[in-house]
Amino acid sequence: MLDAIAGQLERYMDLLGARQKLVASNIANADTPGYQTRDIDFQAEFRNATGGAPLVQEVEGLTTKNDGNNVSLDREARLLAENALRFSLASSLLRSQLQLVRSAIKEGQSS
Repeated sequence: MLDAIAGQLERYMDLLGARQKLVASNIANADTPGYQTRDIDFQAEFRNATGGAPLVQEVEGLTTKNDGNNVSLDREARLLAENALRFSLASSLLRSQLQLVRSAIKEGQSS
């Protein structure tokens, strides 16, 4: 059971890392003419859980500026904060799972 939970948390954290890179790239290209915001469909990728690289796609429905760029710094800042919170939660969950295993091992050694 621990392997399944740890595997899910690992995949989740991998997706968070991939999204972090995309958000950083979007912010870095905020002034690049014609640049289109990219992201991953986080929920679909997590459900898919194939372990491969996530499918990167352009984000629809964003306002495009005169130079063809549609990066919204407000959106990207929100995604950065959301990503950091999710990563913190996932690492806390993984840490607590590992502490349970350590506790069980110590308990088994003292018997």
